[in-house]
Amino acid sequence: MRAEAGEAVTFSLLGPIAVRRAGAELPLGARQQRLVLALLLARAGAPVTLDELVDLLWDEEAPVSAANVVHRHVGALRRLLEPGLPARSPGRHLLRDVSGYRLHADEQSLDLLAFRSLSRLAARSRRDGDPESALRHSLAGLRLWRGRCAAGLEPAARVHPVFVAVEAERAETVRAAADAAECCGRMSEVLVPLRQAAEQHPLDESLQSRLLLALAADGRQAEAVERYRVVRRRLADELGIDPGEELREAYDRLLHQRTGPARAGSPSPSPSPSPVPPPAQLPPDLAFFSGREELIAEARAAVARPGGSVVLAIDGMPGIGKTALAVHLAHEFAAGYPDGQLYVDLRGYEAREPAMSPGEALRGFLGSLGVPQEGIPAELHAQAGLYRSRLAGRRMLILLDNCRDGEQIRHLLPGSPGCLVIVTSRSRLSTLHAMAGAHPLPVGLPSVEEARAALVRPLGAGRVAPDPAAIDAIIASCGRLPLALAVVAARAAGLPRLPPAQIAAELARASGSLDGFDGDGPQTGLRAIFSWSYQALSAPAARLFRLLPSHPGPDISIAAAAGLAGVPLPSGRALLGELSRAHLISEELPGRYRTHDLLRAYATELAEEHDGPTERAAAELRCLRFYRATAYQAHRRLLTSEDHPLIEPGPGETPLRFAGHGDAMRWFGAERQVLMALVSRAARQGRHTDAWQLALGMQHFFDRSGRCLDWTATGAVALAAARAGGDLVGQARMHRSLAGAAYFGGEHGTAVAHLDRALELLVRLGLPGELTRAAINRAMVLAAQGRHEEVLRAVSAALEPRPAGDDKLLADALVIMAASNAALGQEDAAVRCAGQAMALSREAGYRLGVAEAWEVLGQVHAARRETAEAVRCWRASAVAYQEASASAPAAEVLALLGDALAAAGEQDAAVRAWQEALALIPYGQSRTGRRLAGLLAAVTPGP
Repeated sequence: MRAEAGEAVTFSLLGPIAVRRAGAELPLGARQQRLVLALLLARAGAPVTLDELVDLLWDEEAPVSAANVVHRHVGALRRLLEPGLPARSPGRHLLRDVSGYRLHADEQSLDLLAFRSLSRLAARSRRDGDPESALRHSLAGLRLWRGRCAAGLEPAARVHPVFVAVEAERAETVRAAADAAECCGRMSEVLVPLRQAAEQHPLDESLQSRLLLALAADGRQAEAVERYRVVRRRLADELGIDPGEELREAYDRLLHQRTGPARAGSPSPSPSPSPVPPPAQLPPDLAFFSGREELIAEARAAVARPGGSVVLAIDGMPGIGKTALAVHLAHEFAAGYPDGQLYVDLRGYEAREPAMSPGEALRGFLGSLGVPQEGIPAELHAQAGLYRSRLAGRRMLILLDNCRDGEQIRHLLPGSPGCLVIVTSRSRLSTLHAMAGAHPLPVGLPSVEEARAALVRPLGAGRVAPDPAAIDAIIASCGRLPLALAVVAARAAGLPRLPPAQIAAELARASGSLDGFDGDGPQTGLRAIFSWSYQALSAPAARLFRLLPSHPGPDISIAAAAGLAGVPLPSGRALLGELSRAHLISEELPGRYRTHDLLRAYATELAEEHDGPTERAAAELRCLRFYRATAYQAHRRLLTSEDHPLIEPGPGETPLRFAGHGDAMRWFGAERQVLMALVSRAARQGRHTDAWQLALGMQHFFDRSGRCLDWTATGAVALAAARAGGDLVGQARMHRSLAGAAYFGGEHGTAVAHLDRALELLVRLGLPGELTRAAINRAMVLAAQGRHEEVLRAVSAALEPRPAGDDKLLADALVIMAASNAALGQEDAAVRCAGQAMALSREAGYRLGVAEAWEVLGQVHAARRETAEAVRCWRASAVAYQEASASAPAAEVLALLGDALAAAGEQDAAVRAWQEALALIPYGQSRTGRRLAGLLAAVTPGP
């Protein structure tokens, strides 16, 4: 191509690959750099992923440094195009994309884009009935070619699908030029490009037939006859087939001299048979389609972007409405693709028939594009090449529904720009994103409003409006799943006198099963639709899916799934990955997987059908043992003044270990609902020790996070289990634990009662260490009741004799004494005790002790009306609490800080402190949280 003045850069791919800048050709360096540039040029502005570049450069296994090598090649190319470009600067031509790189080019700078533009003009002229213009534009585009695409980079130039697809565009343009030339009586003008294309595609019968006619028109009948014999032998030897109808007809015209050299003024040859009308195969759009505005807007934006072919990859769980969305989008976009629409149901998850092979789909598409069945090659790659050749230069919409995986549709993707492909699948098509730059459109559950609209449209507002509560109940029973809503709506539409309240009641009675969602036929209900995905699973993944209802939580982690199935952690990760790709579970939070309620009901039915009670009970036991062993490890990380954990790990094992209290708190936070449910289930099943040990293992989490209500509820179940099992140790420890929940909940009388009962049991059991700690706990409650002199006596008595080597316990006791001294006005004694507690805690690495000492010092300064010092100490205390992952006591201190600032007239600072405190705790479970919510509501404007 012509180089422009100045610093303009022009590129050539249509021949020996070249780059020119400012009128001078530049060297291209090493072969790998040339390959990188060639692929970027062939994509013509569309992104090329890093994985594609690595696969292009290394036929065998790529080295570990492959990505770095690619980055270096790109850097070298940037400096080639823009000498003097600073290191790591992106420049103007080779741009970084989300997953790789893309080339910034247009028709003026890249001959491939110019060629495509001319091919589109030719196609438009053909549609307008102007073969002269079509021939002129086609020949202008073909003159840009000076050899094979990416010549000199063999074997990649001949086998890489991107380069092969560009060559297919050239072949299609040659065909179009030959057809236009025949209409104009100027076949000799296309003889040279026809020869070149026929040599490069020796098995392409459509090219060979046109070459026969061009040779005959140029007076070379003998050469044409010999050409036919060569092609016939090659078809027989390499494909085992005879020439197709098109090639036989051209040979017949040659033999009967129905073509000849074009002469000025001679009449044009007989017109070609009528062209095949554009296919229009889209299924009808749903009459009641609604919603999905965000996905539709995202699809519109993707289709509107300039560049090559657009691939929209729609995936989601069974029944989520993927096909409905795809068909709706296809109808919306169809007008922009005037050359027709192709549709195929690939049966990727069909139970009644096997999945469609790529070859079967290609044969159907080629027939729709006018290729006679006898003219379709037998070999898959030849079919794909012919298909892409037929699509080259056309603007077509292709809907590939119900795809199983990327391999099933790899050969069905166009090789040239201008087409739109919409794919639906129950699996995530990650390979399609990398292979074709597909735009993912994951389909989730519709909103409640969209679900309501799905019922209103078929049933009518007059039937729905009078009872909105019943409609909400129906939506909840359907889990907002579009297929379930459609089944219910269809049934209700057939029973126009049945009120929505009765439908809602029937669904509620069938809760936990799929009995309310049977369709009109055996293949239209939820069970059938779900079964297609289930039957595609491997046996281990299917087993895990059936076991998921044995897990009591709303979601499940990888480690918990491995424990439930009794497999190693890597196997658990792989099985969850398979279920996730099939959209039978979804990863709503990183590393945590959730099952839709209706899928969970289906899994329960399968478990009852395939797994006996013994297997289900074994799964529940594995689940319990995993959580008990893991809770033990997390509990150990949260120990405060206890030298040893008060629970045992049990017989189970866990692959999880915790680096510190932050890790442990995060695990407890993620698994809180599961653990609470397991405590209740263990108690119901008579596993009394498991119940109280699990509950006790959670107490430090409840304490630090401020979840007093959860603490009380779980502790009450565990205490009842310990009583049922006659376990006095469990009872004593649970009474002490429940005292902590009552203390932090402000129920001081209840706390004292629990501690008195704990002390009684510990005396009977002869456990002096726990007895001392329970006595100190009781002193804390007395301090909250304002009985500070009793506190000082009780703590002194509890420390006689002073426990040897338990500095954390001593630090706790000193903090209690410091607080009571401060309350009695004995400020020097308070400072002294707090200082000793601070020193002991720092020496022991006891962050909670440090935080508590700072908190008491803040109280002393507040009593002295030294607000600034009190604020400083409480800030230090809050920081230390948060370093110990103790958000609840940190919130208590920040609340004190805010109160002090408010009293000092610093209202804005007080509000900020209260807001910071409220953000740390679940305020509905905490007295302090409820108080702060009320304060902030009074002093800050409402939304």
